[in-house]
Amino acid sequence: MTTALEFGLDTFGDVTRDATGAPLPHAQVVRDVIDQAVLADQLGIDFIGLGEHHRADFAISAPEIVLAAIAARTKRIRLGSAVTVLSSDDPIRVFQRFATVDAASNGRAEVILGRGWFTESFPLFGFDLRQYEQLFEEKLDLFVELLKQEPVTWQGKLRAPLENQLAFPPIEHGTLKTWIAVSGSPESVVRAAHYDLPLMLAIIGGDPKRFAPYVDLYQRAYSEPELFNVINWLGTKARSGRTVKPIGVHSPGYVAETDAQAREELFADYKTMRDRIGRERGWAPMGRDEFVQEADRGSLYVGSPETVARKIVSTAKALGIARFQLKYSAGPLPHQKLMRSIELYARKVVPLVRDMLA
Repeated sequence: MTTALEFGLDTFGDVTRDATGAPLPHAQVVRDVIDQAVLADQLGIDFIGLGEHHRADFAISAPEIVLAAIAARTKRIRLGSAVTVLSSDDPIRVFQRFATVDAASNGRAEVILGRGWFTESFPLFGFDLRQYEQLFEEKLDLFVELLKQEPVTWQGKLRAPLENQLAFPPIEHGTLKTWIAVSGSPESVVRAAHYDLPLMLAIIGGDPKRFAPYVDLYQRAYSEPELFNVINWLGTKARSGRTVKPIGVHSPGYVAETDAQAREELFADYKTMRDRIGRERGWAPMGRDEFVQEADRGSLYVGSPETVARKIVSTAKALGIARFQLKYSAGPLPHQKLMRSIELYARKVVPLVRDMLA
């Protein structure tokens, strides 16, 4: 387990409310997200990730555009997605957009690719949900070819082939850092190792330690070629001599001065978000007991700086992660509270974690 832990923040641009309790316009939420990222940069946070969604309760549908605006107002924070739904996008355009953010930010762009926990983008862009797995596998295979920044000759089943094609603009220095997001699929863990890409674990419920077998699987996949044969996509095998790539964790949370204050300020808005999504998926409404269970023993990092720091340290030690990303927005939780949470995370949580891991 490394003590050189990186600290990130994630947001989906949840639509927040104004002082009267009314929802803010999406445009104002986008401007607020930019301000939140600027504050994170000023306070020394390592990474800001913006999620891609196509629904009324989230304001960010084009993360790269917002990241470009953030790039113009920041100096050091790394800029990425959380996540990019590659299945319903074009790999070449995704690469081009993030390469452009990389140019605008002087090399600070990253991309986190995933299949998407929400599926609204599939009908919106004309993709068949019955091809959910095939779309991601094929598009990821093409995207990895683009990362090499060499002429691409490639053929799949769902799009026209490429013959000796280059994607522009190229990355100015090195390559575009690309993570694979995983929330519960062993196949996706092995896929990340197969393509030699860092693994981002999206842990949004339950004890984070339950993901330890995934960490073990990811590490074993680098040295056990037979794991690739089990998946057997594209008929390819493992390459030897590779170094295991970093592992990160994305989880929700909120920081306030005390545990009681953090739970009181977060609960109603977190429940609003959780129940809205739950109605779509057939979940029962969230009660206070479930919220407390997630805060005490699950993957909700809510509380005072000391409490949140101890929980991050526990996860870092259990999973051996190189980065922790706090999903700091939660439903209509107001902008000013989010700004205060970011400040406490940067000024107090991060130093505490570093001290505990030293």
